[in-house]
Amino acid sequence: MKLGELVTILEAIGLPVAYSHFIADENNPPPEPPFITYLTPGTDNFHADNKTYVKITNADIELYTNKKDLQVEKVLEDLFEQHEIAWNVANESYIESEQLFQRIYELGVI
Repeated sequence: MKLGELVTILEAIGLPVAYSHFIADENNPPPEPPFITYLTPGTDNFHADNKTYVKITNADIELYTNKKDLQVEKVLEDLFEQHEIAWNVANESYIESEQLFQRIYELGVI
């Protein structure tokens, strides 16, 4: 799966999705939670014989909610399962300054 395909899959659940962050101005306010951002912080390429055979991009899918929202988490995790996307939860935390919960899913795309 390519990154563009992953973004299309994420958008299908109806939550706002953006790379890194949402750009907001007076005509375009930031979305209300829940929403998703994603980052590509690195790679986990497959190497053999001094070559890179498969380029794998790590993708962090960040789910933001006002409260711990098991239902939204289930929808997202079921979406991963439906599309046979292997994933792990990397971290979950409360961001005091934003008053939001952040749950980070890690996965790889080609």
